Amino acid sequence: MAGRNGRTVRDLRRANRTAVLQRLYFDGPLSRFELGPATGLSSGSVSNVVADLVADGLVEEAGSVESDGGRPRTLLRVAPTSGHMIGVDVGETRVRVELFDLTLTELARADRPLAQQRYDVDVIVGHIRDGIAEVLATAGLPPERLLGAGIGVPGIVEHTADRGAVVHGQTIGWDAVPLEALLRAGSPLPDGVPYLVDNGAKTLGQAEMWFGAGRGARNAVVVLFGSGVGASLVTPEVEQGRAVEWGHLTVRVRGRRCRCGALGCLEAYAGAESLLARWREEGGRVPEGTDEEGGLTALLAAAHPSGGEAADPVALAVLEETAEYLGAGLSDLINLFQPERILIGGWAGLQLGTRFLPAVRRHAASYALRHPAGKVTIGLGRLGPDAVTVGAAILPLAAFFARGGRRPETAPQYPVPAWRTALDERAPH
Repeated sequence: MAGRNGRTVRDLRRANRTAVLQRLYFDGPLSRFELGPATGLSSGSVSNVVADLVADGLVEEAGSVESDGGRPRTLLRVAPTSGHMIGVDVGETRVRVELFDLTLTELARADRPLAQQRYDVDVIVGHIRDGIAEVLATAGLPPERLLGAGIGVPGIVEHTADRGAVVHGQTIGWDAVPLEALLRAGSPLPDGVPYLVDNGAKTLGQAEMWFGAGRGARNAVVVLFGSGVGASLVTPEVEQGRAVEWGHLTVRVRGRRCRCGALGCLEAYAGAESLLARWREEGGRVPEGTDEEGGLTALLAAAHPSGGEAADPVALAVLEETAEYLGAGLSDLINLFQPERILIGGWAGLQLGTRFLPAVRRHAASYALRHPAGKVTIGLGRLGPDAVTVGAAILPLAAFFARGGRRPETAPQYPVPAWRTALDERAPH
């Protein structure tokens, strides 16, 4: 039965379970007494919800604390082994698959290197399937125990009614690739375990906001700086984040050709691929046969040599130009969105690190409007190179919380008739 606000008893029960689960997850262990003020629920509601969650195996006792004049209070926490998630990062040099327990402790990992034809769709799908099977076998975990598999990919992800998640990856040659449907065909996972696909910069942002340098910020932009560049915007209106194709803002009219095909994109100047190309064009010695990570290491060594050697002026000039382009690109984000924080992650951003950051901050401040620039802090992400897989694993975890800690009954089928959706919403629980 629905109330005046349209919410049913089932909706209320789910919301209460979600509130308790999330509070224990982020701030636990907590006692029942502490959960009341923390969630805004009455003591009776807290007791009922906790009893349900304990019976479901999602919450367990975690010791006790003394109370003022009464019996010790039992502490509660989310049970780590009550759920498992897989996170997948379709990166520039490899596909990484990681298995996590409910508290995002890594249990197993599989890496699949990518060769020159690195974004062949069939190859990527095969790497994801094989990696999932490998981590499950390594951990000895039955696939039906999974809450889902989250996948972070380059490009724009469109969630459609008939084909699931479709990836438009212009820079990698993916034109409307129905990745979710391809993964589901011949999947090592049961039908009841969903695949959740989203942009890699968004999953990076999700990880940093939940567990990294973004915690506590209401408005933030998290930048993924790798072979190319991307960003995720998080605001109170878009708490789960929204991917923005920041790398394809035009920063120079009739400029360098970007790998998307357009001229003058930020990514044509600020991504690691273009950075190394510009160094090579200026006479820099990029080691033969090395990948982009190795090339960037060589560039940094040339610009900042150890042992008293003279710095390579060409390498220094390329890095300074890249810092200016990146700072100018950040100024657009500052002027458009006025965030509290900008966090730079991705393997290239972390490799350039703190030595690179002062120049980026200086250029961002010089190009941005003074008022929003004076309120933003620009720093590095804290979660390291695995942040995309952690964020991808958060996709099924967030869906699990939104369902009040209930597992999905079936995998989504496409298309879903409107009458079926309406009946499911009205069904008693």
